[in-house]
Amino acid sequence: MNSAYKLQLQKSASDKKKVKSKLDGLSSYSSNKVDNQLHKLHDEVFQKIDCLQCANCCKTTSPIFEQKDIDRIAKAVKMSAGSFITTYLEMDEDGDFVLQSAPCSFLNKDNTCKIYDVRPKACAEYPHTNRKRMQEILDITYENAFVCPAVSSIVEQIK
Repeated sequence: MNSAYKLQLQKSASDKKKVKSKLDGLSSYSSNKVDNQLHKLHDEVFQKIDCLQCANCCKTTSPIFEQKDIDRIAKAVKMSAGSFITTYLEMDEDGDFVLQSAPCSFLNKDNTCKIYDVRPKACAEYPHTNRKRMQEILDITYENAFVCPAVSSIVEQIK
């Protein structure tokens, strides 16, 4: 991760109360208003941030692998679903399949993804800041603000 991104995450991480307060403040607005503001910020931020310069999400966290993801990826890497699970995944405390270790086994040295075309739905949708009904996932947005510089930037710009 380049130093500008590291500094942005460190700055955000040092002020968790501010991030929480900004996100909590969104609960008093209509769902449409929250979605519109966050989606606009998402679009603006992702015009400036190159995820391949960072890949902190791939280096530090695991997506949830749904059965459809497992079947699709296993087929692409020429494994059975069972072998794929045994080789790469474990079940977390919530009963979801996640990676056994970080960084992601499919992360290349240049921060590209070996399975990009068949990656898990959770990876394709990350960091989830352009989803509908954002108020329902503000807890995820809070956590992602300390993983993803883009989310950190989006939260900092919330008015």
